[in-house]
Amino acid sequence: MLAKIYSAAVYGVDAYEVEIEVNAGAGDPKMVIVGLPDAAVKESKDRVRTAIANSAYKWSRRRTTINLAPADIKKEGPSFDLPIALGMIAVAEELNTSAFEKFSFVGELALDGSVRAVKGVLPVALEARRRGKQALFVPEANALEAAMVNKIDIYGVHNLRETFQFLRGELPLLPTRGDLTGFFATHQSYDVDFTDVKGQRHVKRAIEVAVAGGHNILMIGPPGSGKSMLSKRIPTIIPPMSLDEAIETTKIHSIAGCLDGEKSFVATRPFRSPHHTISDIGLLGGGAFPTPGEVSLAHNGVLFLDELPEFKRSALEVMRQPLEDGKVTISRAAGSLTFPSEFMLVAAMNPCPCGYFGDLKRECRCSPVQVQRYRQRISGPLLDRIDLHIEVPAVEYRDVSSERAEENSTAIRERIAEARQKQHARFARDAKTNCNARMTTRHLKTHCKLTADSQELIRVAMTELNLSARAYDRILKVSRTIADLDDKIAIGPEHVSEAIQYRTFDRTLWI
Repeated sequence: MLAKIYSAAVYGVDAYEVEIEVNAGAGDPKMVIVGLPDAAVKESKDRVRTAIANSAYKWSRRRTTINLAPADIKKEGPSFDLPIALGMIAVAEELNTSAFEKFSFVGELALDGSVRAVKGVLPVALEARRRGKQALFVPEANALEAAMVNKIDIYGVHNLRETFQFLRGELPLLPTRGDLTGFFATHQSYDVDFTDVKGQRHVKRAIEVAVAGGHNILMIGPPGSGKSMLSKRIPTIIPPMSLDEAIETTKIHSIAGCLDGEKSFVATRPFRSPHHTISDIGLLGGGAFPTPGEVSLAHNGVLFLDELPEFKRSALEVMRQPLEDGKVTISRAAGSLTFPSEFMLVAAMNPCPCGYFGDLKRECRCSPVQVQRYRQRISGPLLDRIDLHIEVPAVEYRDVSSERAEENSTAIRERIAEARQKQHARFARDAKTNCNARMTTRHLKTHCKLTADSQELIRVAMTELNLSARAYDRILKVSRTIADLDDKIAIGPEHVSEAIQYRTFDRTLWI
């Protein structure tokens, strides 16, 4: 007796269909799983048999062979428990499972037969729809997440018995309905706003420039100056995500297991703030079966690294590829996986170990050697990928106590959106370039032509401020963004001079 049940598994950020074949035939009475199962799949034998027994069903006492096809891709996780159990019951009761082929099933089984939540349900639902499946059966806890995919019925099931009774027509179930467009439109709000930030006008301006051009930014200032507070509000001024961006971002969070019943879809820009003790794998992604890291979870959003020099040197160096290419490639013996990682890097640090170097009110306790060693923890290649370096001074009392209303995020976001539209039109024919920060040398020659006054200003800056050659391209890119915010086609001296002010780390003071 042979039964076929369909499921799906995640590989990278997408899913692929898995055909589960259950056969009971002659031989010693044992259960064998083939098709490159990992330890979690192999252990499903005991979970499934116990769940079947506690659901008042029986399984075949003959030799049962379970094949997970395709057999050349390693299967991992407990999501095959439910389809394996259904196949074993169908074989034991000698049912024709041809009617089941229009369905797909995922779910982990508890010993009492209840169905537990699993990761990666959204890409599984997208794959089931692509395969033309009529319905997808998922754990009840994952139903709302899967229901964000239209043109396929999603059934959230509580236990094994309920699922099998529905398949046999003994119990009615209603599909879970999800309104993706409505959910997306009503969940694009944030709990924070730039109106909460008192003072720091020049820092807000630098952040506006950074977001408008997609530039990475480094903020240097003493403890309590508001670096973290400003960073947490940056997603509120980035133009809202499109529906396609939201689906792509949600797929990554679903695979990583970051979604739950209350947060079944990512409708706002992600903000990820890992601790400085994070490992290389935690930041970049990886593992025996590679999963997304923080740089991928921040895709289409913000990755905030507080206390940048405290991060391990190796952890910072692995960010070079995602910062340059917008994706992460993880290679293992079984193959390579690629995760998207187009994010805006926002970093913060103190000017010295004690945090008060250059402060006019508090004395710095660090020696010049300590200060130099502290700053050298950030490598030149990483610093080269950060366009704006801005000093964040301590907030004055008059600013904190002021009753003056600060500009809100909506007003800033509108200006940024207008600048982004100019960039989209400028790079409409280049799919790899979507903002000024990703301009190549060819783009700089075409879109960043300088007037004679602007060229002279940069020449003087390179000479007098000892700016490095690598800072030249960065100044041009930031100048282009400032001109876009100013609604100017030509880059003027005022745009260049402002861009030069955002190269703190290239000045003699910091070198």
